[in-house]
Amino acid sequence: MLYDLHELQRAFLTPLAAFTDTGSQIFSHPYSPFAYTPVSRQIAATYELVHRLGKDYQKPAWDLPTTKIGGKDVAITEHAVVQKPFCNLVHFKRENAGGAASDPRVLLAAPLSGHHATLLRDTVKALLPNHDVYVTDWVDARMVPAVAGPFHLNDYVEYIQDFIRFLGPDVHVISVCQPTVPVLAAISLMASNNDPSLPRSMVMMGGPIDTRKSPTQVNRLATTKPYSWFEDNLIHRVPARFPGGGRPVYPGFLQHAGFVAMNPDRHLRSHYDFYHDLLKGDNDDAESHRKFYDEYNAVLDMPAEFYLDTIKMVFQEHQLPSGTWEVKGQKVDPSAITSVSLLTIEGEFDDISGEGQTRAAQDLCIGIHNSRKEHYTAVGCGHYGIFSGRRWRETICPKIAEFIRRPAA
Repeated sequence: MLYDLHELQRAFLTPLAAFTDTGSQIFSHPYSPFAYTPVSRQIAATYELVHRLGKDYQKPAWDLPTTKIGGKDVAITEHAVVQKPFCNLVHFKRENAGGAASDPRVLLAAPLSGHHATLLRDTVKALLPNHDVYVTDWVDARMVPAVAGPFHLNDYVEYIQDFIRFLGPDVHVISVCQPTVPVLAAISLMASNNDPSLPRSMVMMGGPIDTRKSPTQVNRLATTKPYSWFEDNLIHRVPARFPGGGRPVYPGFLQHAGFVAMNPDRHLRSHYDFYHDLLKGDNDDAESHRKFYDEYNAVLDMPAEFYLDTIKMVFQEHQLPSGTWEVKGQKVDPSAITSVSLLTIEGEFDDISGEGQTRAAQDLCIGIHNSRKEHYTAVGCGHYGIFSGRRWRETICPKIAEFIRRPAA
């Protein structure tokens, strides 16, 4: 019922969003006579603010047409090399890369946590000059027909294993936030089974490996409510008008509301500043606001089974660090990993995955020699800063590049 009410609200807001978009253009376009009235800038700014608050945000494009290799522009071709019901493996092929064609192959595991994989655009952009990049591009669950069946956390583990095997044993796996858990599980199981496709290294960034360490607001929410509360209050069925009609999901609009509720003052201030930037004609800051919220407000639905598994197995029962997780009857044992190098990265001020939660992988992977393990804490970084922004581009990405090229000890 809640999902249907949300769609009804969207039906009412869509005409308003269209009207305010047109109004903003009328009072700001240089060829419009209304743009030269005394209060045109105030009217245009108000219309645009209302438009952006009421519009429906679609999945953004990757928008990575080129990269620079050796000071030269190299064209990027984006295409899905593996297609599964809930995820596409997208390759950013560098055309005519020359000598760079031998650069390390990287599997970037994007989160399935409410936002689209394009949230990692800056991550991909910084990796492209020196790496052959593949990304897990998760499909909005409301677009997956019900006949495709459920999707559990264990299915995520198997997807990662399939992608690693497809890319071959020389691949390096980078996981950002939520996927650090299933990625570590996937590689642990492959190691236990002596899988010849084991990756060369794994880089884990800002993830909830052990949420008992430095619990954040996110962790506390998951542990102060019983599992039944999440099942009864946050799971809804997709309306019939979507391909996934009838599928149980954790709706993206609820996840988005949760994101905003964590820092409401910051978002209000951001919109207030955006309005004043429009009044001042500060187009650069206004465009930065648009780009950020085009991404931030574009959300996807998660399969109910996956979301509930994550709540129970990762945040409530801590199955990975406690050694109780099983996939198809086989125990997930990180100590079985011996030949895969490990780099863990945390942000000093991460309010999503607290200090020590990602570093916990170092203690779990006791089979990896210390010479092949490294941890880095990014000083002054919050959660998003470890994979996006200046510190990511100038410090963290070069550190990852150096680590995965390091000869095995």
